[in-house]
Amino acid sequence: MKVVSIVGARPQFIKASPVSKALRQTEHQEFIIHTGQHYDYEMSRVFFDELELTEPHVNLEVGSGSHGKQTGEMLMQIDNVLLTEKPDCVLVYGDTNSTLAGALAAVKLHIPVAHAEAGLRSFNREMPEEHNRVLTDHMSDLLFCPSKTAVKNLEHEGITRGVHLVGDVMYDSILHNINLAERNSDVLDRLKLQPRCYALATVHRAENTDHPDRLRNIIEALALINQETQVIFPVHPRTKQYLRDSELKIQNLKLKTIDPIPYLDMLLLEKNAHVILTDSGGVQKEAYWFNVPCVTLREQTEWVELVEHGANTLAGSNRKTIYQAYRTMTGKKIDSNPELYGNGKASQKIVEILTLLISKKKRPESLF
Repeated sequence: MKVVSIVGARPQFIKASPVSKALRQTEHQEFIIHTGQHYDYEMSRVFFDELELTEPHVNLEVGSGSHGKQTGEMLMQIDNVLLTEKPDCVLVYGDTNSTLAGALAAVKLHIPVAHAEAGLRSFNREMPEEHNRVLTDHMSDLLFCPSKTAVKNLEHEGITRGVHLVGDVMYDSILHNINLAERNSDVLDRLKLQPRCYALATVHRAENTDHPDRLRNIIEALALINQETQVIFPVHPRTKQYLRDSELKIQNLKLKTIDPIPYLDMLLLEKNAHVILTDSGGVQKEAYWFNVPCVTLREQTEWVELVEHGANTLAGSNRKTIYQAYRTMTGKKIDSNPELYGNGKASQKIVEILTLLISKKKRPESLF
């Protein structure tokens, strides 16, 4: 079986790593397309260096741009690669423009599409990620869901065929890589941090960075928290640009801003924080797996189980609400024992299903 895996952004490198490893342990062939959606070393190259992820066979080097331009260029180039490689299946991850372009290119060529992290919904159609994930799910032949909620979301949309509850591949990645992080990362020493004596913050989503008032409120809330405990703020390239454009004097707020950091460093910072504030879906889950309380800087989350479980609270972008949420979550005991997102074997299940359904050389329409 020949699988083309399409990645392009930081979360996808993390998700693809354990699946790629599982594929290498079989007789199957994997061809990796890197769209180049993320291209800074800290957001791209470092993941291939750290996570034992197979080198991409091709890098489309699409770079940044408007959603339409970026997705369109990816679609054209992926189409050419698929025509040459003729895979048995195309595997896409998550909810980025790379995800949508990969799925659309494959379905137009009648190549089966498998979607890892299918069925997630924030029910906020202002988020570009929501459109990407919904459209990709409706094009996919195999839908690998991380949670029971994701399966129910698909069922509500009439999608029941090809749906598999496998768990979350990011949990597989955490279990493997946290040991590497603890052995190899010295990030706490470099930043002169003590465990549980700082808060960790990340901000990158368009719903926050594209709106100066929202971004200002978030930054001011972090500054308020910083008066009580050190806030460590790795600044995403997108966020850095918007902060520069907004002329917000972040240096005057005495926040500890740092450049984006390698994945293993980030894992160690997450594990040792006493609270995490983020608009990232992946970081919300990583906080849960590390038993760290999380404040989500959004009005909705696709990871609703975390809110229901009490491990996460939604604070939006209001300065007072964020601060109050931080105070509420500080010191809260988080129990990650419930297997909300599987048992760490999602990657193996995905490869087993792909092997069973695709490598038998049957026609796709007889399988799904």
